[in-house]
Amino acid sequence: MKSICVFAGSNDGVAPEYREQAARLGEHIARRGLRLIYGGSSFGLMGTAANAALASGGEVTGIMPTALFRREIVHEGLTEFIGVKDMHERKATMHRMADGFIALPGGIGTFEELFEVLCWAQIGLHSKPVGLLNVNGYYNPLMELIRHSVQEGFAGRTHLNLIMLEEDAEELVKKMSSHDALSLQRTGDAENV
Repeated sequence: MKSICVFAGSNDGVAPEYREQAARLGEHIARRGLRLIYGGSSFGLMGTAANAALASGGEVTGIMPTALFRREIVHEGLTEFIGVKDMHERKATMHRMADGFIALPGGIGTFEELFEVLCWAQIGLHSKPVGLLNVNGYYNPLMELIRHSVQEGFAGRTHLNLIMLEEDAEELVKKMSSHDALSLQRTGDAENV
């Protein structure tokens, strides 16, 4: 693994733990010698993770549609910045460049990015690891919804195995770095999800 794409909110959220864990995530990605790939903003948890990775000597690539340049402040201190034409190209570029994905707490945009890579994994378009940094139990309701979809027959139990859920940034990066797609699909960790 050489890079991790981080999906995150362009806001900070209400709890200070969100920013703290975003910073820890960026720091641990850099310490493992991985490149952080993200949406390119200097705001919110996105900017916090990027700044922490840079401060820890890491490389950071930001990818942003040109239409957002006016609304979101482009992070000007990145290792690499890629301007793209739209959100579809942004996500395709992130997917192409990343060896794994981690979602920090965020809003609808974060959910949309997360579910796209989960859907692609479900149908076999990739076997890259997907992790949720479950700060303050943020993703508990989402995991309950996914479990509900399994109980109601709309998803298979093995789909739970596509998600690594951790409360600690360092532990999640460690798990992502040692990811084995085949063993995860066979045995999974669904009981702990």
